[in-house]
Amino acid sequence: MNVALRSEYRKFVTTRLWWVLLLVMAAYMAFIGIFLGWSIGAGTAGLAVEGSSPGADLASPDSVRSSVYGTAAAFGYVFPVIIGALSMTGEYRHQTITPTFLASPSRTRVLVAKMIAALPIGVVYGAVATLATVGGGAAGLALGGSATLLGDTQTWTLVARSVLALTVWAPLGVALGSILTNQVLAIIVILVYTQFLEAVLRLGLTQVGDVGASIASYLPGAAGEAITGGSVFSSAGIADVLPWGAGLAVLAGYALVLAAIGSLTTLRRDVS
Repeated sequence: MNVALRSEYRKFVTTRLWWVLLLVMAAYMAFIGIFLGWSIGAGTAGLAVEGSSPGADLASPDSVRSSVYGTAAAFGYVFPVIIGALSMTGEYRHQTITPTFLASPSRTRVLVAKMIAALPIGVVYGAVATLATVGGGAAGLALGGSATLLGDTQTWTLVARSVLALTVWAPLGVALGSILTNQVLAIIVILVYTQFLEAVLRLGLTQVGDVGASIASYLPGAAGEAITGGSVFSSAGIADVLPWGAGLAVLAGYALVLAAIGSLTTLRRDVS
């Protein structure tokens, strides 16, 4: 297993794709952080000046913290998912999967090694995405005339949990890639789901009632946000989130279920 782990880790870091995608993610999250920080900061400052009660929940430190600094877990998770999926689909696309399987007779062991090797990559992606969001968000809040909340212990707890949430997404991406081995299809599915479909599902389910809202909290993106304690979606009342420990268990469960499906289906087929 140690040999397989070293091999799979080298496959991650010996290509330019992982750090190019990392830079794109950092710029993207910094931009979103600045935009949300400025928008929410200006809004909360306006409420403080007017002394109005409507929207007081949105102006609370917890809501501001989740809405701005929790953005990485809400919008940035697409990047570790993609890099994780590419580690599997890239082998099928470039036809290197055959020697990989020949080097390790157990295909399940290969999948497990890839998922474990994805964890440090997920940590890097999580740290960069979260810190870029925090830096941009703090600047935006300051520009909007609101407190940055960087001196609060709760803020740094959220930061740590955001890194944890994004870390889990990387092996989940590997597991998804073991099912959707076509690289183009995998990327399309990831982008459609993370950037559009889940938000629509959560919004639609919350309109059904308490049962729908409960189901929505178990969706993958919602589980990831739960680890941080919330996001702009939950702060806006679109959907509630699970306790952070439950969110971590649900997200890890998705990764394990996808890995089991890939191991029992795709990985058992002959490689052409």
